[in-house]
Amino acid sequence: SDPRTDPWPLVHSLLPVTLLFASYLFVVALGPFYMRQRKPLKLRGLLIAYNLAMMTLSSYMFYEFLVTSILDNYSYLCQPVDYSRSELGMRMARVCWWFFFSKVIELLDTVFFILRKKEEQVTFLHVYHHGTMLFNWWSGVKYVPGGQAFFIGMLNSFVHIFMYGYYALASLGPQMHRYLWWKRYLTIMQLCQFVAIAAHSSYNLFTECPFPDGFNIAVFLYILSLIALFLHFYYQTYSRGKQ
Repeated sequence: SDPRTDPWPLVHSLLPVTLLFASYLFVVALGPFYMRQRKPLKLRGLLIAYNLAMMTLSSYMFYEFLVTSILDNYSYLCQPVDYSRSELGMRMARVCWWFFFSKVIELLDTVFFILRKKEEQVTFLHVYHHGTMLFNWWSGVKYVPGGQAFFIGMLNSFVHIFMYGYYALASLGPQMHRYLWWKRYLTIMQLCQFVAIAAHSSYNLFTECPFPDGFNIAVFLYILSLIALFLHFYYQTYSRGKQ
């Protein structure tokens, strides 16, 4: 493990993240049952504040990933992890931790859906994506906080600026629905992100680069699963819906 990040919150042991994930599944399984006899909560003010906060955090992380990679002359083709305690090395490690922690915060997306009795939004794709990102980025922060992984965090943070911006507008109420025509293009943006990450991760499998192949293989296979699930979601939501 990386001695720089190992003492940071939630990093040293897998146990806290595992317990968090187990609690998450508990809420997903029993939350709808708890809400069955209760009225859906509006949560309008909370949702606006939450989505704007996540939009701000995503903007901050994208800025940190981009600026630090530029200042440290990061390569988009092959970038080993800087395990030093240099200013830029620590800066990249810190934003990787914040990106991991943002995945912990994003579990609230599911909680809000359940409290508002929008269980149809809590799909397999939704739970799979939220749950697996916890473990993916825990391992990233513990072992390779930086290097090739910066590209994933930077791209995902950029997409999440628009995603939480969309959610913030949607939480303002039905009067905003006419301004949300670009939902389909948000899904396309997410798919383009996954294709870019797949290409970025697979490239190093055929070149000599001092970044662990195991991580690139794991990212590549995981991204293929997301591409398949998001394509299915796209078909069900847009193509099949129009038919």
